[in-house]
Amino acid sequence: MVDPMMSLYEYLGKAAGGHLGKEVYIRAIQNGVKWDKRKISNPKYTGDVMIYPKSFLDGYFAPPSTDSGDESGDDLPF
Repeated sequence: MVDPMMSLYEYLGKAAGGHLGKEVYIRAIQNGVKWDKRKISNPKYTGDVMIYPKSFLDGYFAPPSTDSGDESGDDLPF
């Protein structure tokens, strides 16, 4: 199965902004994720946008895990 390539706008459903875009790009580079560019043109923006595999974006935007491995639900260390 081919992992679809998506822009941050397509993934988030809204503009991500330059700061978040840079953070995602840096993380992709650090993790050896293949990225590409796509030319777009709309009333708000004309130019290239970065696109990433959907699976990478799923991992990047996944909520942090709060699972400590202890199934008791008790956060006390004793």
